[in-house]
Amino acid sequence: MKNEIINILQQNARISNHALGEMLGISADEAAAEIKKLEDSGIIKGYSVILDDDLFDKSIVYATIELKVTPQRDCGFDDIAKTIMMYDEVESVSLMSSGAYDLAVEVKGSNLKDVAFFVSERLATIDGILSTSTHFILKKYKEKGIFIDGEDKDERGLG
Repeated sequence: MKNEIINILQQNARISNHALGEMLGISADEAAAEIKKLEDSGIIKGYSVILDDDLFDKSIVYATIELKVTPQRDCGFDDIAKTIMMYDEVESVSLMSSGAYDLAVEVKGSNLKDVAFFVSERLATIDGILSTSTHFILKKYKEKGIFIDGEDKDERGLG
C-alpha cells in the first residue's frame, strides 16, 4: 500500500484523505494514518508546487551546473554537497555515478546575471571544486511527472 499512496501523492499531493481512502479501499482515517507513518519515518520529506513559470514569472531562470570535485578524505563528496545545499539559490544537489562531472546542481535565479554571479563567485570558489559547466534551462515540458504546458496527450503516437 505504501507504493500506491506515494504514487497517488506524487500526482496530487492535495488529494483528500477521503478520496485517497476510496482509491485504496480504506477509510479516510486509515489513509491519514498511512500518510503520517510515511512522514514520520522520513520517507515523505515534504510537498511542493509545480509552476508554469511562463504564466507565473517569465524572468525566473533555472540552470543545471555540473561540478568536477575533488573528494574529501573520510567524507567523499558529502561535505562539499552539504555546503552547496545551504545556498538559497540551490534547488537540488545530486551525486552522479559516472561521466565528466561528479555533482549536478540545479539552481534558480531572478535572471541570467544572478545565476552567472552565483556560479562564478560562490560555487567556483568553494575548496575542492575543480571546474563548473553551466547549462541554462530554456523551457520545461514536464516536471515530476506533470506536463507543464497542460497538454497530456501522447505525442509518441502510442495513444
